[in-house]
Amino acid sequence: MPGIVHRAKRIAFRLLRAALLRYVRASPRAEEREGADRRVFILLWTAWGMGGTIRAAFNLAEYLIAHGYEVEVISAIRNRDVPFFGEFPAGVRVTSLDDRRKGAQPGGLRGQARRLLRPLSSVLMPTADRAVTGFNVWTDVRLARHLRGRSGFLLGTRPGVNLMVARLDLPGMTSIGLEQMNLSKHNRHLRSAMRRLYPRLDALVVLSEQDKQAYALMLNDPLPLYRIPNTVRALPGAKADLAAKTVYAAGRFRYQKGFDLLIPAWAGTARAYPDWRLRLRGTGHLRPRLEGLIADHGIEDSVTVEGPAADIGSDMAEASVFVLSSRFEGFPLILLEAMSKGMGIVAFDCPTGPADIVDDHRNGLLVPHEDVEGLARAIREMVEDEELRRRTATAAIETAQQYTIEAIGPLWLDLFEGLSRESRRARV
Repeated sequence: MPGIVHRAKRIAFRLLRAALLRYVRASPRAEEREGADRRVFILLWTAWGMGGTIRAAFNLAEYLIAHGYEVEVISAIRNRDVPFFGEFPAGVRVTSLDDRRKGAQPGGLRGQARRLLRPLSSVLMPTADRAVTGFNVWTDVRLARHLRGRSGFLLGTRPGVNLMVARLDLPGMTSIGLEQMNLSKHNRHLRSAMRRLYPRLDALVVLSEQDKQAYALMLNDPLPLYRIPNTVRALPGAKADLAAKTVYAAGRFRYQKGFDLLIPAWAGTARAYPDWRLRLRGTGHLRPRLEGLIADHGIEDSVTVEGPAADIGSDMAEASVFVLSSRFEGFPLILLEAMSKGMGIVAFDCPTGPADIVDDHRNGLLVPHEDVEGLARAIREMVEDEELRRRTATAAIETAQQYTIEAIGPLWLDLFEGLSRESRRARV
């Protein structure tokens, strides 16, 4: 009996997916064809949360608006009144598919449909992507209704979303996947789906040359691949105080960010220089474990574990050293932000990104991947040598200028214009 129920659910799942895809693939409306090459839709897990993907998406959206594009950010969920990063850029339309704020539930037939469909797993979003928690049949239906008959560029922003974009295969859209994490850290289920569905995309954008080569090898397909790094925005507040006796690190309290490696690396410096402090900023399920590690090392007086900074620019300005202890990254935007503030930089050479940005002892210190003793030595070197902090910080500011939206934005314009030319040639 359980086997019969399982097969019935699978059949229902496939039928619903087929019906949605048939519905959403309607021919573009006539009024939508006009100006399609200047219209961009960016699909996010959430536009109201924190993280480099969200910051990069709005940096791009603001730049495109300034260059005559019409931009809409489509967010799967909304769960807060005010965006974490403040007001959205002027001119950028933001649409949420599922408003989860208390009291935001729609009434009438729409409310009934929402209550019926929200508990059902998404038929468009792969379960292998952890962002699947933001998607369900209700968001599937809302997305299909929103995109039906539309024309323009449809840009995904993470593996599962890219796979959704590829699976939709909309006749009026030029589909672009954007990868924010290095390929080696995606699970085998995601990689299998990528091999199958990514060739349906019109282009795939990655953040590093290393990943561009990795995707080319995995896909073995003529899919156009582009390397376009993320961009750093101008942060408020003064430049970093290089005389401040504060070391700073920020990010989600998750395995990826390696704060459990940073704490033991800091312990020796804490004992040798009791007037120095380490500030950890972020949120996440590993916070109790990190606080336990701090207690185990007896360094409670020199480490603070705090929530995410509302104004990270001003926060960074009160520190002199920034540490990136990540086990892996895509292209660490927060590292570029710290460099733009003129901080002394210490970073693991994790896959991928830091080695593309940090030139050891020129604009920061680069430490072998997950080498805790090496990280401890580098932190201590930066703490002990103020001249090193000042010299590398000056070079770090110059490096960050290479990753502003003004420097990187033209690569996006070239991509959109090139894909538009290809689309016009295909229609002739």
